Amino acid sequence: MSVAVYSLFTDFDVGLFRAGKHYRLYEKFGSHVLSLNGRQGTYFAVWAPNGETVSVVGSFNGWNPNAHPLNVRWDGSGIWEGFIPDVGLGDLYKYHIRAYHGAVSEKADPYALQSEVPPRTASVVSTTWYTWTDEAWMQERHQYNGLNRPISVYEMHLGSWMRDPENPAGLLGYRDVAEKLIPYIKETGFTHVELLPVMEHPYYPSWGYQTTGYFAASSRYGAPQDLMYLIEQLHLNGIGVLLDWVPSHFPGDAHGLYQFDGTHLYEHADPKEGYHPDWGSYIFNYGRNEVRSFLISNAIFWLERYHADGLRVDAVASMLYRDYSRKEGEWIPNIHGGRENLEAIGFLKELNETIYGHFPDVQTIAEESTSWPGVSRPVYSGGLGFGMKWMMGWMHDSLTYFGHDPLYRQHHHAQLTFSMLYAFHENFMLPISHDEVVHGKRSMIYKMPGDEWQKFANLRAFYLYMFTHPGTKLLFMGCEFGQTAEWNHNQSLDWHLLQYEPHRGVFEFIKSLNHLYRTERALYEHSFSPDGFEWIEGGDSSNSVLAYTRKGYQPGEELLIILNLTPVVRYFYRCGLPAPGEWEVLLNTDDPRYFGSGIELEAVVAETVGWMGKPWSANLTLPPLGGLILKRKNT
Repeated sequence: MSVAVYSLFTDFDVGLFRAGKHYRLYEKFGSHVLSLNGRQGTYFAVWAPNGETVSVVGSFNGWNPNAHPLNVRWDGSGIWEGFIPDVGLGDLYKYHIRAYHGAVSEKADPYALQSEVPPRTASVVSTTWYTWTDEAWMQERHQYNGLNRPISVYEMHLGSWMRDPENPAGLLGYRDVAEKLIPYIKETGFTHVELLPVMEHPYYPSWGYQTTGYFAASSRYGAPQDLMYLIEQLHLNGIGVLLDWVPSHFPGDAHGLYQFDGTHLYEHADPKEGYHPDWGSYIFNYGRNEVRSFLISNAIFWLERYHADGLRVDAVASMLYRDYSRKEGEWIPNIHGGRENLEAIGFLKELNETIYGHFPDVQTIAEESTSWPGVSRPVYSGGLGFGMKWMMGWMHDSLTYFGHDPLYRQHHHAQLTFSMLYAFHENFMLPISHDEVVHGKRSMIYKMPGDEWQKFANLRAFYLYMFTHPGTKLLFMGCEFGQTAEWNHNQSLDWHLLQYEPHRGVFEFIKSLNHLYRTERALYEHSFSPDGFEWIEGGDSSNSVLAYTRKGYQPGEELLIILNLTPVVRYFYRCGLPAPGEWEVLLNTDDPRYFGSGIELEAVVAETVGWMGKPWSANLTLPPLGGLILKRKNT
């Protein structure tokens, strides 16, 4: 058995890699099936600069570490490589690495395109070759991903969205999910699907946030091409796809990145910098050029090879601060003595500039929970360069407010109005994510106070407030029909609840909300600009009533939103109107088809009675624990 000397790397490639500027390393590293001197085989390349010997072990050589030793490059790059004949698609392999200090390990390929189904951990010689048919979507997707377009995201976990009732312990594959998911998303009206991390992860209950195979689509659900099929089919049906991505930390599994070549190669050696106390995982060394190239190449990989329409970047706050979740004495200041992680900040800026430079029609979205300025502002103006940022403050304040008994809401009115003081400091996405309905936080319906009818009325009112508040939207699976149990990754959503009127009502309401959000330009054209919002009444705390308008580019298209967040019907509630004429109700959360009580408001005609700072007003009937969206007729 022999390993032929062969390389996919040019000197230019190596120079870029060592400088941290090679953004398509997956074209060079990993395993690549090819023909050399008329013989089929596989080329392998791995970065292990502190290895004394590196060999490929696998199903083709009895896992013998002496059978196929790789050749180390002469240029000091730490790249080991070589061509092994007669190794092909489907063969299993790992790298057997003996470090200079004598430690021996067997590691999965960091650039593997496929892994064995966990708990098995070998890499699989594979390919991402696929004949795509979504060219029309890819050419036109700027119309769907733009910041002035409606973006309503359905966040989902592939393993627990739906399962076969006859095999509830099994997981649906990517293709099975495609068959069931696409008609469901089309019916509910979401514009995008966001998948919790599909990158390979050994521990299923981590939901994908403890990644070991950064370039490998999880084999739990099928082959790489099966995930491509799912994404392609979503695109063919006008649905965008966002992927959760975790460049903040990785687990310490023996086959993973941790101490890859017997040293702290991808992570910091000092646990004050390299160990994450919250998650028992390890933090990437963003100051190392080769590590930055690895991560940025990985982001480009999912956008290029899998046609993803954007990346939601996990745990950005933990990356920005050296003292994140650490006590005094447990962290190391930066070179200026501060708490900011300068290397991570530089990495995030380079990441976003690179992504938008290659794919200007995608979005990067930061999960960032602090007051760090300019997260979603361009790098050239001092920002981090993300397209959007999760509005965690809005989520916390809103859920806290709606958790109060309506009797006491008058004392907490500012929890709903406060967000408008900072709503346009960033390009905000409003998230109700998986983190809010798990681990004792209760499902959305059980966050709401009152009896059954009041809980569902509160939930519909909350969703109306969410979808009419400036910003894009994200809703976790099950929230759209009032799932009662907390999310459980080991079982399907409780789809049987849709047979019951209250849950069906929420479901129908979400459909109506998404339809309105997608068709009324006032709800999305100025999502991130104060030009798109105006208070009519933000201070009526005694009645727990809010009234505001949303505006689009064209005058006369504004919508009036009124919320009555008490269980009392408010008759003859005089409200200022932004324009004269007749106003009709586009949506009423209290409609009986949504499980409402049926309090209706007929079309109203503006009176020339000044009220709430407007020259026109009208007496309205406000439904209990409900909300209305009105629009002027003939505009």
